[in-house]
Amino acid sequence: MTAGDIPRTLGQPDQGFEGNRFTGIPMYDALTQWDLSKADAPSVLIPGLALSWAVDAKDKTKWVFKLRPGVKFHDGSAFNADAVVWNVRKVLDKEAPQFDASQVGVTASRMPTLKSARKIDDLTVELTTGEPDSFLPINLTNLFMASPAHWEAKLKAVPASVTDTAERSKQAWAAFAADASGTGPFHMTRFVPRERLEVAANKAYWDPKRTPKIDKVVMVPMPEANARTAALLSGQVDWIEAPAPDAMDQIKQRGFKIYTNAQPHVWPWQLSFAEGSPWLDKRVRQAANLCVDREGLKQMLGGNMAVPKGTVAPGHPWWGNPGFDIKYDVKAAQALMTQAGFSAAKPVKVKVQISASGSGQMQPLPMNEFVQQSLKACYFDVQFDVIEWNTLFTNWRKGAKDPSANGTNAINVSFAAMDPFFAMVRFVSTKTFPPVSNNWGYFGNAEIDKLVSDARTTFDDKARDGALAKLHARIVDEAPFVWIAHDVGPRAMSAKVKNVVQPRSWFIDIATMTLD
Repeated sequence: MTAGDIPRTLGQPDQGFEGNRFTGIPMYDALTQWDLSKADAPSVLIPGLALSWAVDAKDKTKWVFKLRPGVKFHDGSAFNADAVVWNVRKVLDKEAPQFDASQVGVTASRMPTLKSARKIDDLTVELTTGEPDSFLPINLTNLFMASPAHWEAKLKAVPASVTDTAERSKQAWAAFAADASGTGPFHMTRFVPRERLEVAANKAYWDPKRTPKIDKVVMVPMPEANARTAALLSGQVDWIEAPAPDAMDQIKQRGFKIYTNAQPHVWPWQLSFAEGSPWLDKRVRQAANLCVDREGLKQMLGGNMAVPKGTVAPGHPWWGNPGFDIKYDVKAAQALMTQAGFSAAKPVKVKVQISASGSGQMQPLPMNEFVQQSLKACYFDVQFDVIEWNTLFTNWRKGAKDPSANGTNAINVSFAAMDPFFAMVRFVSTKTFPPVSNNWGYFGNAEIDKLVSDARTTFDDKARDGALAKLHARIVDEAPFVWIAHDVGPRAMSAKVKNVVQPRSWFIDIATMTLD
């Protein structure tokens, strides 16, 4: 993995979506999930622990989910409506014994309208949102179901001398994380923080198509690309995420396979709109977008990126045909910067908070240095604040006005774009200012909020796509990002790993792979 530590194993992973990919999806299930079985079509939402769901025709803040019968947690306890209510309360109800503040940030910000859950019967649950929200079923892919019975057993083992409720919960969750219990296709067998996670096949998994044929998987955090590449070439591991670009030819020559595919994954600079930010001038924002030599960057990465025209690509249902064309045009960028009062003798100073590694961050140091050099031609003086990935991810929720921004006016955190909330809403709505969600730069206005509301309250899929297209076009025109790259998710594997499906998704399914 590219992470510097094992993503959290207690049910709600950290380390960005690499956590969902490797400690979420393998060990846990959610009510809804992504179809990761196809390489030639976008991943779509499919039933997970819920067989079906529907919004109430009269009250669109209420959803009824019908649950899958006969599912067991790894500890043998039953998955049912009580378990769903318990898992919702673990991140939303501060009065619940199982409430865990450490899981809130990586969960509630991904489903901000969910307010409560109510059991109707053992296999039926009602979820309530704070406002009508057609995105809820997609957002729920991020709420993984942990075993209440297993957690209760860990709570009982907390010494009686610990009387503070919050501390008892914290200790129970720590014990749970070291001996986790979900419903997923793999179950934990060994966990060594910062070193390794070992999981074994759950042969009693509820979905025969995803019952693993690989008996054991060992996951190792290795944030440095050259170290990952050396581990693969030496036979230490069978699979690495994000190989070093300059080693691709060597990897192929040694008989390893490189897997790539177009992904709904944006690698941007997200810009600050706080008072005093140089990005408040739209001419500066658009100039930066016109000054990045993306084809040159792609060449540096050995072809392992796609050139963006926005958050989604032309032809996507959410495209919307923006008026601003993101391309490489240095002269046009220079003209905009001149209009804004900048020149080679008087460049604009910008400071960007970045990481040296991390989930979806591709090759952050060389990529950011390339962009830094590219922007020099358009009168930008770029500095970096390089910090650890998980800290950067935490700062992303705190916002540009927080001391954690350390004087920066842009942040480089890649993000998934398969879900309208993830792709657009959380970055542009005035309701998602920190700490609610990831509008780090405090971008937004009444017009954007109206477009968000139109999309969120439209429950017909085609009509919602039309509303999202209008939103996307407006976002591109306003340029609250510098759109730099779209990832293609390069990973290198030993030829003995078979049945690998590289989906058009941030995620990948280990459960269906085989090993010769």
